[in-house]
This record gives sequence, structure tokens and C-alpha cells, in this order.
Amino acid sequence: MTARICVGAIAGAFGVKGEVRLKSFCAEPAAIVDYGTLTDEAGTRRFDVTLTGQVKNGLSARLSGVRTKEEADALRGVRLYVERDRLPDVGEDEFYHADLIGLRVVDTGGTEIGTVRAVLNHGASDLLEVHAPGKKVTVLLPFTRAVVPTVDLAGGRIVADPPEGLFPED
Repeated sequence: MTARICVGAIAGAFGVKGEVRLKSFCAEPAAIVDYGTLTDEAGTRRFDVTLTGQVKNGLSARLSGVRTKEEADALRGVRLYVERDRLPDVGEDEFYHADLIGLRVVDTGGTEIGTVRAVLNHGASDLLEVHAPGKKVTVLLPFTRAVVPTVDLAGGRIVADPPEGLFPED
């Protein structure tokens, strides 16, 4: 499990006074400020975040140390992280996406079928993007109890019972 979790990203400047457009990856978008100071991926830059409003596809915010539109624009694409121990504990059968990425996926017989590359949600439910060894394309595996009966974080694996034909033989 990672020591830090990505909770948002800066999408660019908002206005001319140093505010930014902020994408929050939290279940409740405004909760991004509840974690206190956030850092960049390297952990070298620190930002205190003050939300100023909502904008299309995100939030507007002020970041400590950012005073001009040019400074805000320079931060476009910077991902914001928080130390894992500052996040709330997840309930049983709940997982942070960051904990699932990189896990091996095996079928119910123990045969490795791939590795989780990403966790996606297009509205209905989560999908695991699984890259199968030797394949050029990834497969989207529904992240439901029926298809994924076991998530073994300690063992670094997911046991899946994919629908017939989801992982073609080639």
C-alpha cells in the first residue's frame, strides 16, 4: 500500500488573481480541504487549499503561495497528495483505488490473468482495467462481488471469476 494517496489535481488557472481550477478525486469533492496541507507528487511543494466555489467539472480554489494567474497556470497538471494516515479508514469490502492498482489478478483456479492498471467508474459501478500478459489491449473487469469474490491486499492479488469470453485466448 502506498504511503501517500492522490486526492486531486490542478486543472489550471481560474481568473486572473491566482485561483486555480481543482479536480477533486474524493467521494465528496469538497472534502479535499479536510485533509489539511497537500503536497505535489515529489512531496517538495506544499499547498494549503481554500475552496472559493464550484466551476464546471471541479472546484475553484486558492493555494498558499500562488498569487498570480501565471503561477496558477504553471501548476496545471500537478497532482495533489495526502499522507495515507490522514485519510479515514475504509469499511469492510471498501478499498482505496490506489491499493488496487498493481495487484495481480488470478482466476478461481489460480491462473494469473493480468495486473490491475487502473480503477475506472463511468457511472454505474467500478471497473478494473486489467492488462493481461502478452496482450496489447486491456480488459475492463466489473468490480462486483460476483466477478471479484476476493481482494487480498496483504497477498497482493485479486481472485476473479470473469464472465465467459472476457479474456479471449487470441
